[in-house]
Amino acid sequence: MRAGLSDSDQAFQLEVRRFLQEQLDPAVTRKVRLGYPVTKAEQDQWTRTLNARGWAAPHWPVEVGGTDWSMIRRHIFENELRSAHAPELQGFGFNMVGPAIIKYGSVEQKAHYLPLILNAEISWCQGYSEPQAGSDLASVRTRAESDGDDYVVTGSKIWTSAAEQADHIFALVRTDPSAKPQLGISFLLIDMRTPGITVEALMAFNGKRLWNQVFFEGVRVPKQNRLGEENQGWSVAKNLLGNERLHVSRVAENRRILGRIKNVAEAEQARNIDLGLGFNQELARLTIRLEALDATAQRLLSTFDQGGTIGGEPSMLKLKGSELVQAMDRQLLETIGYYGLPLDSILRGEGAEPVGPDYTDMVASGLFHHRGYTIAGGSSEVQHNIIAQTVLRL
Repeated sequence: MRAGLSDSDQAFQLEVRRFLQEQLDPAVTRKVRLGYPVTKAEQDQWTRTLNARGWAAPHWPVEVGGTDWSMIRRHIFENELRSAHAPELQGFGFNMVGPAIIKYGSVEQKAHYLPLILNAEISWCQGYSEPQAGSDLASVRTRAESDGDDYVVTGSKIWTSAAEQADHIFALVRTDPSAKPQLGISFLLIDMRTPGITVEALMAFNGKRLWNQVFFEGVRVPKQNRLGEENQGWSVAKNLLGNERLHVSRVAENRRILGRIKNVAEAEQARNIDLGLGFNQELARLTIRLEALDATAQRLLSTFDQGGTIGGEPSMLKLKGSELVQAMDRQLLETIGYYGLPLDSILRGEGAEPVGPDYTDMVASGLFHHRGYTIAGGSSEVQHNIIAQTVLRL
């Protein structure tokens, strides 16, 4: 059992493990474990399985399909999902626009969108960044001009993950160009099938389609699809971005990668590969770092559950958790050695076999992807400043 958990939390942990053992498709978990992408159909099926159990949206209120779990239980749940190599759910729907609809949506919007998100009948992408407005979202230029019962949207969004398969986008648009930057923005829910929307791929350096640019040319959006008041979209966006600030430690992801390192090491040793004394020493260091991160996360989550105030401390979790993922990736790559050099099978072509054992195939690709973890969601430099100012009072 995990140290520090109450008896009831340990019983809950076992309940989750039994559920995962019974419900997870081994073929899908193999994909997740080895780093291969799951299909949208596989992700949707797992979402519906969780929804049938009432576990698809633990952080939503009970009255709209969520749970009454404490932050600690949500932490346990996420750890168990990742350790079992379960597919991740569609985060834009569950973690971002869903909570925003719950807080700011009309009765009609809640009744329409929330059940669709819970049962994977709608998928979302995020329309925030623009070519001239990356981290400075107050500078968005995409216009939404009033025309009767509609807005007419013109402009573009960039770095839009999953836009190629999403059927809806939630977007920040400028509805009052004469107002102060943050005061002239509205938050729209837009059907991606609306005429005037085009999606162009943006490829990563390894040849994978990780992002898109979305163009809006005279796209008509009903005003009833606005979330919150006109020109108050900045408040919606700020609430959405801060909604999950305590769950930024990546403990679950680190525990999953650590388990994979151990499994790969066992397989390599079975092939008479000598990993050397340095491997065990580094594995011990990574394990200690992870346990310290987990203990810190549990301490902060328990403080929150007990009504305590949390300040800038989550920045420590984000900083150390992101750095640890990258350290885990490096160790995993070093464990497989030269097998990390060839292109992964996805880039070599459909049906291409790995050059080495299957567990070596996607390791380098994962390492390259996770380099962005210390940038996305607030760079490490930003986190250091927050810690210095709000925690250390420097």
